Amino acid sequence: MNELKRCKWCNMHNERYIRYHDEEWGVANFDDSYLFEMLLLESFQAGLSWECVLNKREAFRKAFDGFDAETIAKYGEEKIAELMANPNIIRNRLKINAAVNNAKVFLQIQRQYGSFREYLKGFTKEQQIVELGKTTSPLSDALSRDLAKRGMKFVGSTIVYSYLQAIGVIVSHDPECFMYQK
Repeated sequence: MNELKRCKWCNMHNERYIRYHDEEWGVANFDDSYLFEMLLLESFQAGLSWECVLNKREAFRKAFDGFDAETIAKYGEEKIAELMANPNIIRNRLKINAAVNNAKVFLQIQRQYGSFREYLKGFTKEQQIVELGKTTSPLSDALSRDLAKRGMKFVGSTIVYSYLQAIGVIVSHDPECFMYQK
């Protein structure tokens, strides 16, 4: 597994990171539960490394009830206090509150469009974009603006760009990487 050339950012000493790079990052996955999971995790990345978030992913999954948007949308102060006391996740009150808020907005979008995937199609036109060396784009700008207008938090253009890479809308593997696509 380690003899393959991968993107420069992939820590070759972290098996979890290698698996994420090889099996998820830039691979199209538009299942609504995955779309919500990645949106929640990306919002926790703000100001931190993705590796830090990824290393805590299973703890997040347990703490946030399997990333179930319906359940998270109903979290109250007691559950937020429990999350704030959990040393296995990123304990940032603003990000935790944003996760609850964003779950509510995610569900509103699902109700309006039938699925979050259908909502995304309005921006992506179901096209995969191959581009390198960017942290934002007109697509991430537009999606970020719309999500913020709907009330989501921690959805700036850079976070949304990372999100689009994570779910496989934007593919940014380095030219030396075995996953590279032209």
